[in-house]
Amino acid sequence: MSSIVPTIDLAPWFRGSRDHMALDHVALDHVATELDAACRRVGFFEVVGHGVPATIIEAMTRETERFFALPADVKQQYTPSVPEVNRGYAARCAEGLAYSVGVSRPADLFEAFNIGPDVVDLSVPAVAAERDRLFAPNLWPVEVPLLRAALVGYMASARLVADTLMDVFAAALGLPDRSLRHFTTHSTDTLRVNHYETQPGDPDPEPGQLGMGEHTDYGMCTVLFADAVPGLQIIGPDGRWHDVMPSPGALLVNLGDLMAQWTNDRWQSTLHRVLPPRRDRTAVTSRRSVAFFHDGNHDALIECLPTCASPDNPARYAPVVAGQHLMAKLMGPRLHTASVAADTTGGRLAGAAEG
Repeated sequence: MSSIVPTIDLAPWFRGSRDHMALDHVALDHVATELDAACRRVGFFEVVGHGVPATIIEAMTRETERFFALPADVKQQYTPSVPEVNRGYAARCAEGLAYSVGVSRPADLFEAFNIGPDVVDLSVPAVAAERDRLFAPNLWPVEVPLLRAALVGYMASARLVADTLMDVFAAALGLPDRSLRHFTTHSTDTLRVNHYETQPGDPDPEPGQLGMGEHTDYGMCTVLFADAVPGLQIIGPDGRWHDVMPSPGALLVNLGDLMAQWTNDRWQSTLHRVLPPRRDRTAVTSRRSVAFFHDGNHDALIECLPTCASPDNPARYAPVVAGQHLMAKLMGPRLHTASVAADTTGGRLAGAAEG
């Protein structure tokens, strides 16, 4: 793990709560203090003590390998019919993530498979209204029959981690216990499995082409499983790109744009990118990451939290509806045009330097 990415043990928050285990107050406060420092400094950290069973991760990795090993024409059958639907398969070079921060680059060298909640509560009017878009049904490949159970199981575990993090965030920001969960009762959560691969004989990348272009994530927070393979890089406090690889058994977490806007830039939505897999003229090289995007209720109004503004530090961002921000960010990379959503990079991208 890069020295700029701290490790935070979430175990105290899984063992109890402030309401039921008074003896844990000191331990819970320590975790919240550590998290606040990490979010202020870099907005990217890894968590241990997260409670996701190894068997859940093993099933997810096994079945996703089977999916990506399918022939390209089979995978293409699971491409959504319109780009607004964040489900199913995205082919290599279908997207360019750098467009989400206004940068034009050749299309990205990754393929992906996306799911949302497999069961949604259509009795919630806000959910029913988005059934054809943000809450569209998942597209499950019949060729990999165990993929559904594997991804649904992993997504449920990742959601528990994200829910716990939202409680730690509230504590770190001096907010009432569990108060941020009110914004995630019907969250537009997405699980995206990214696959990068280079085969012997593949052409070299075009100038400026990346595995995944530089970007910030769009929502509240991202819980990321990643293979122990180099490629992920983040911009550190020194303005340089740094390699990041999780410690064994750890999950990475990074903040999204909505958290930066909520906290008035007290916390950073960290710029990151993925380099293409290393070139090997005799063997296939690959890398996988599995991102759980916790993006909040699409009808939630996100505006500066009361503990993050003052007369000397007024709100820097206009209030925004979470789903509108999410869709504006999503469409830039998919249409290969600059996103029109609020930018939270604060000039960090313009000054970025290679590590």
